[in-house]
Amino acid sequence: MLKVGIFGVGHLGKFHLNNWKDIRDTELVGFYDPNDDIAQQVTEKYQLARFLDAESLMNACDAVDIVTPTPFHFELCKMAIRKGKNVFVEKPLAHTMDEERELVKLAKESNIKFQVGHVERFNPAFLAVQQTDLKPMFIEVHRLAEFNPRGTEVSVILDLMIHDIDIILSIVNSDVKNISASGVAVMTDTPDIANVRIEFNNGCVANLTSSRISMKKMRKMRLFQKDAYIGIDFLNKKTEIIKLKTPQDVDAFSFDLDTPHGKKTIAIANPLIPEVNAIKMELEKFRDAIVNNTPTIVSEVDGFRAMDVAHQILQKIKNNSLTS
Repeated sequence: MLKVGIFGVGHLGKFHLNNWKDIRDTELVGFYDPNDDIAQQVTEKYQLARFLDAESLMNACDAVDIVTPTPFHFELCKMAIRKGKNVFVEKPLAHTMDEERELVKLAKESNIKFQVGHVERFNPAFLAVQQTDLKPMFIEVHRLAEFNPRGTEVSVILDLMIHDIDIILSIVNSDVKNISASGVAVMTDTPDIANVRIEFNNGCVANLTSSRISMKKMRKMRLFQKDAYIGIDFLNKKTEIIKLKTPQDVDAFSFDLDTPHGKKTIAIANPLIPEVNAIKMELEKFRDAIVNNTPTIVSEVDGFRAMDVAHQILQKIKNNSLTS
C-alpha cells in the first residue's frame, strides 16, 4: 500500500484529495497546510490527520503530492527528494530556473519517481489523438480565462501558457530555434495577456495566445501538418481530424474536392473521446510509475524544458517593455 501525503489542501489540493481517496493501493496518511481555517474544514470533512510541520508528514509517507503555491515548491520538493520520497508536484516545477536546475540534479542523483502536474497531457481531447501520427508544421493555440485572483502570484505564462508549452514540446520532435513574445500586465504586476511565437529547428512554428482577463473561456489547439488538420478543444473535450482520405478511414465522413492537382477525397473524423478524470488519471499514472518502477509520463526534465521556454518568453517580454 503506497502511503501518500498531501501538501496544500486549498482549491486544487481538495481535488487531489478527493481523487486520492478513490485510487486503489494507496493510503492517504494526512495533509500539511499552514492555513488553520482550511485545515479545520478538511479535518472535519475528510477525517484526515493534519500534520503541523512538513517534515513530519514526509517521514510518514512514501510519496508526496505538492499542491502549494509555486514559491513553496522548491523547498518541499528538495526536502522530499533528500528523504527518498517520490514526488508529484503541481506545475510549474519551481519558481526560478536555478531552483529547477537543482531539483533536476537532485532527482537524477536519487532513486525516486518525480512527476510534474501538467494535467492537460491527460485531457480526454488530447488522449484521443495519441494514436495519430502528429508531425505539425504550424500550431495555433488560444487559452483564455476569466480573471481569478487565485494563481496570480505568477504570470499568465507560468499560470496558463505553461500547459500548452509542455504539450507542444512533447509533440514537436525538434529543439527551439527562436522565440518572440509580447505581453501586458493589466490587472496584476506580471503579464496577464501574452502572444508568443516559437520557431523550431525543423521548421515548425507555434503561435500561442494566453489571457486571464478574457470575457470568455477557451482552450483550443490547432495542428496543421502535411495532408492533415487536427483540432483539439481542451475545454469542451472535443477533437476533429480533417485529412486526405486513406483506405483506413472507413468510418470517417468524406467528400471530394477539386484541386489544381486533380480530385482529392477529404475525410473528417471525430475520434472517440475517452471518459477519464484527468486529475485522477495523472495521479494513477504517478502511482503506477512507483509500483512498476517505470518512467513517469511528465518527468522533472519535461517540467524543466517547459519552464526553460517559459522563462525565455518572460525575458523577451521584459526586454520589449524596457525598449518601448
